[in-house]
Amino acid sequence: MTTPQESPPEPTTGSSAPAIADPQSLLGEYQVWNPPRSAAATPASLASLPDEYFEPTPDELKAAWASQSRLVDRLNNAPLKTQATRDQETNQKLSRWPETRIRIKFPNQLLLEKKFPSTDKIKSVYTFVRNALTDEAKPIKFILYEAPPRRELKVSDPEVKTKSLARLGLAPSSVLHLSFVDDALNSTRNPPPLLPEVLRKAVDLPPPPTFAEPSSSGGKGKGRSTGGGGLGDMKIGDMKLGDIKLPKWLNLGNK
Repeated sequence: MTTPQESPPEPTTGSSAPAIADPQSLLGEYQVWNPPRSAAATPASLASLPDEYFEPTPDELKAAWASQSRLVDRLNNAPLKTQATRDQETNQKLSRWPETRIRIKFPNQLLLEKKFPSTDKIKSVYTFVRNALTDEAKPIKFILYEAPPRRELKVSDPEVKTKSLARLGLAPSSVLHLSFVDDALNSTRNPPPLLPEVLRKAVDLPPPPTFAEPSSSGGKGKGRSTGGGGLGDMKIGDMKLGDIKLPKWLNLGNK
């Protein structure tokens, strides 16, 4: 007597293993910009400059003190704003700038850019950055902040997490610096711990605009030139830029 053979079990359509989301679907539309190729603004070049270079002149100190005094007077004499006034200003920003462009600057100057609804909270920015990190770097905490002056935007801060990007003053566009709690990831020379597919999208920033040489037959401008044009010949009202004494730190890119 032969026993009937058991038929193989039919495959089940359901699966207990969770589906792995595609990183690109989590990130949405974004851009990645390479660090600037000019070495003039890199931390290494700043470190090579002598301390005397960063010492302000007496004229620069007087100008900074006068500017700060005007700011303090303006703030002290400004009328107090009610909550209704602040809400009205925020609504005006939302109607004018419904989206906020955020650029995340990593320690090596690489930029990760994405547009967010201006009504989003800062948590949306943190989530976007974390989804762009490698699996090894995802559990490591990081902080987003503005500078200068440094203003940390932590999701644990009750004054920050409940406000929209517009209420935080980030609309229409802002640059946020990123710092990992693990200092080993804050390298200024190595690429940040981003997903390979994210790093492959990196392109160079578009070149800055250049100023055409003035057609007038006057003398050469006193100021430094940028992209072939003489800034000394540019005028603001009745005053030429060449007649303005620039602080030394403003000429850093031309060193």
